[in-house]
Amino acid sequence: MDLRLPRAGAWKAALRAPRRTAAAAAAVVVLAGAGTWTALASDEAPAVRRTDQTLAMDRGQGQEVRIDTSYFTAGDPGAKRPAVLVGHGFGGSKDDVREQAERLARDGYAVLTWSARGFGRSTGRIGLNDPKGEVADVSRLVDWLAKRPEVRLDKAGDPRVGVTGASYGGAVSLLAAGHDDRIDAVAPLMTYWNLADALFPKDVFKKQWAGMFLSAGGGCDKFEPKLCAMYERVAVAGKPDARARELLAGRSPAAVGDRIKVPALIVQGQRDSLFPLDQADAMARAIRGNHAPVAVDWTAGGHDGGDQETGRVAGRVTRWFDRYLKDDKGADTGPAFRVTRTGGIDSTDGAATLRGASADRYPGLGGGVREVPLTGRPQTFDNPAGAAPPAVSGLPGLGGAGGGGDGLSRLSSLGVGVSLDFPGQYAAFESKPLTEDLRITGAPAVRVRVKSDSADTVLFGKVYDVGPGGGRQQVLPAQLVAPVRIGGAVDGRTLDLRLPAVDHELKKGHRLRLVFAATDLGYASPAEPAAYTVALKSGLKVPTAPGVDTAAAPLPAWVWWLPPAGAAVAAALLLVGRRRVTAPAPDPGLADVPLQITGLSKRYAKSTERYAVRELSFRVEKGQVLGLLGPNGAGKTTTLRMLMGLIRPDAGEIRVFGQAIRPGAPVLSRVGAFVEGAGFLPHLSGRENLELYWRATGRPAGDAHLDEALEIAGLGDALARAVRTYSQGMRQRLAIAQAMLGLPDLLILDEPTNGLDPPQIREMREVMIRYAAGGRTVIVSSHLLAEVEQSCTHLVVMDRGRLVQAGPVDEIVGSEDTLLVGLAADIPDPLVEKVASLPGVASAARTEGGLLVRLDGGPAATGAALLPELVRLEVPVEALGPHRRLEDAFLTLIGGGAA
Repeated sequence: MDLRLPRAGAWKAALRAPRRTAAAAAAVVVLAGAGTWTALASDEAPAVRRTDQTLAMDRGQGQEVRIDTSYFTAGDPGAKRPAVLVGHGFGGSKDDVREQAERLARDGYAVLTWSARGFGRSTGRIGLNDPKGEVADVSRLVDWLAKRPEVRLDKAGDPRVGVTGASYGGAVSLLAAGHDDRIDAVAPLMTYWNLADALFPKDVFKKQWAGMFLSAGGGCDKFEPKLCAMYERVAVAGKPDARARELLAGRSPAAVGDRIKVPALIVQGQRDSLFPLDQADAMARAIRGNHAPVAVDWTAGGHDGGDQETGRVAGRVTRWFDRYLKDDKGADTGPAFRVTRTGGIDSTDGAATLRGASADRYPGLGGGVREVPLTGRPQTFDNPAGAAPPAVSGLPGLGGAGGGGDGLSRLSSLGVGVSLDFPGQYAAFESKPLTEDLRITGAPAVRVRVKSDSADTVLFGKVYDVGPGGGRQQVLPAQLVAPVRIGGAVDGRTLDLRLPAVDHELKKGHRLRLVFAATDLGYASPAEPAAYTVALKSGLKVPTAPGVDTAAAPLPAWVWWLPPAGAAVAAALLLVGRRRVTAPAPDPGLADVPLQITGLSKRYAKSTERYAVRELSFRVEKGQVLGLLGPNGAGKTTTLRMLMGLIRPDAGEIRVFGQAIRPGAPVLSRVGAFVEGAGFLPHLSGRENLELYWRATGRPAGDAHLDEALEIAGLGDALARAVRTYSQGMRQRLAIAQAMLGLPDLLILDEPTNGLDPPQIREMREVMIRYAAGGRTVIVSSHLLAEVEQSCTHLVVMDRGRLVQAGPVDEIVGSEDTLLVGLAADIPDPLVEKVASLPGVASAARTEGGLLVRLDGGPAATGAALLPELVRLEVPVEALGPHRRLEDAFLTLIGGGAA
């Protein structure tokens, strides 16, 4: 059984007390002859260099453990860079995370992967992340990184380093942060907070998953003896004892939870009976309680299968490290909470389509509770002798093994259940049909009274979604159950029970069905026969997380060209009517100018004062790649919509090659536009999709220039494959190729890199540059400032609907009117405001290490004139000079706003 999952700085001493273990200080020895160096060939520059080494870990007890490692770097060998440790899943090895390591290396990190004790080519016994074993090994790996000349150090022996990994590797990332104060950021994926709670939830033995762990590890002989003895003892008894809980809890991140004080991106799967969402919830609450930044992401997959969203998650992990290891304040780390939801069905391959929902704060598992009344008298049912036959809620782990469980998980996501409860072995209570849709986001709860004729009582609670067809339309969300062992129920006991945490929508007319079963396939139940009686004492308390908003469904490409086409038809009809509109005459002097915008204004609806765009003017020439920048609400999208003829300006004009833009203007045939969410028919090939799209425009096939557009997009042989097999990056490039059909002279791209991982972003950059190289023009709106700086030749910066600055990138970034004032100490906000009001200063904004000051170009606007004024204000100036990063230039231009 393979339990592996797909590959998927400033917070230092102020928050943490020294806690580095003595074992971490042990020397790391590189075994002679064990090092190899390989340059990894790749079609993505820069090439990745990999060094394989076996490191000897001296435990100080005369036992040598050898750890097999791989070290990845790319780019300038002499450049200093942060480091990232990437751990693997249980039953795997360092080879499973090679792809992720290469990605991170290309993105400017020194990356170290390793096979944990007992796995791959590493020696030693499996200790389930023993602080004196696997966790101490991580500290020794950090020691090794601290000696690498290309790794950035915070101080001697202290590298800037993050740790990530899935499942087993995710837990060791958290444990490392709790045991070694040199860890600066973590990104644990689909892992546990307390392994005792995960394998013994509410004192019920999760026998199927525990057995899989033993099998995936290679059997008892591969584990530390105390772990093997613990498993055998619990498996025979059918329930955990205090020693077993203590052993696993001591090897869990929860044991050092009060010491994990670094930024944490917590990614957890919704289809996960091994480490359900309550593990991530406990993780988030503890780390956030330590005042560290936390973001929580619930994916569509998990250990039971489903869509692991590997590319999206890997991209978010990279951006998390960009922010907290590279100190890139412009890195988009995403919302505080995100959950993936199904948004319908792909009729071609039957897969669930996914959409994200997000909130600016993590709601926990009990936010926005709504109580739904349930009906049903007290019910008595049996626990059968030998706990057989057991009820079936799902098939734990089979999705992760590729044994068909992924298909079962997919069926669940599409509303088809596989659960089975045997008559006479459960109690059921139901709601009335819902009068409106109901979204459950979190863990429902209920109060019940339980009476048993046995001292040992185990129940399995679950909440079904029952459609209008009754039992035939009964679905168990995510195939999850909540086990609970109840003591003292012989005389009756009233208690509050929490049910599985899910994100699931029930439609109007459906009912909620609460079931308590005596058995379940994945768990150990009492073998002695018994009778249980359950009575309701409350309704079902359902968390709805009202602050979580689902993203709009992606719109197919035809949505964007249909409005102009429809407007053209409407315009033609108006021409023959009594009311005629005469378009402005062409301007011959602008016939070769791709775009000129003059005095453009657009007011918000029903507003007499607030403008979306106000008196905007700029010009774009042939061969330019122009970046349209501005914070949210700057007016970028409104400007592009006016440019495409989708909405009319209130004042001013837009001319494309001298022609005034109106809805349906003929010159729009020279404009290609891409807006995120181009739709394709998944069963058709890439080429067939483009041909179909072009035929729908009604233009001659010869005008499509299909081969030229495809050559620029660089899709190669993939064009012959069905689009459903494409990666997200390939779909984006196909969408760009669609916008380039006909080789439009002006190409407009709105956020073309959304949802792409860093290598795919680089590919998109090259597409834009190649397209403009032929003498055509590209306008791109993006919030990724680093990408804009590398791909664009010119910039237009907007803020609050107005033009702030326009010109070549080099001039804006390297302008002498932008100065960096290095500070020896922080200064209060009133003093920053005084600096901003000095003669010759246009604005002042905080940045890392000091202030960014933009001069206004007047006679007093020089560094020499500014310096004595700063001294007069008692600003602790440490350095003063020009600054040349786009991000910081952008911040000064908009006065410190956020993109």
